[in-house]
Amino acid sequence: MTGLPKLRTFVAEVARVVEAKLDESETLAPPKLKELIVADDWLPDAYAAADGRAYRQYQLYADPLDRFSIVSFVWGPGQGTPIHDHRVWGLVGVLRGEELSVSYTRQPDGSLRPDAAVRLTKGTVAAVSPEIGDIHAISNGLSDRSSISIHVYGGNVGRIRRSVFDATTGSQHEFISGYSNEFAPNLWI
Repeated sequence: MTGLPKLRTFVAEVARVVEAKLDESETLAPPKLKELIVADDWLPDAYAAADGRAYRQYQLYADPLDRFSIVSFVWGPGQGTPIHDHRVWGLVGVLRGEELSVSYTRQPDGSLRPDAAVRLTKGTVAAVSPEIGDIHAISNGLSDRSSISIHVYGGNVGRIRRSVFDATTGSQHEFISGYSNEFAPNLWI
């Protein structure tokens, strides 16, 4: 797996940013993630596999202090998330294919108003956080093949209690996403 040193270097860069305790605007600056996703030669096949039933969320790294996590999301054709939140800052970088992102704004009556869908193409990085907007839905933007994005979160997203939402009523139900893989990649080989 010749690409793992790239992921290991990226993990170290994220750890330095988190350790510096920068303000959110600096933390959400995407240059290092853009550098990682510009090349598509580092993600092991085991963390790029689609599933015919639902999208996959593979843990690539989770900080032992739960300060951040790095995840690959694999979307088969027609797959997407429900409307959900994160409760922490996050960056989404498209490694392969395209994704559609729809952000939602809570209305005075409690319902959620969708913004226009944004097409995220290969190499694009987008940000979410409770401060700038944290409720959205993501889906594969391609009908004929999988898309993959790399996500960086300001916590261990597989352990965070989050919510899914009904767009019409705004009602929410808590969930913990977990991960699709049993083992994270060995970054030290």
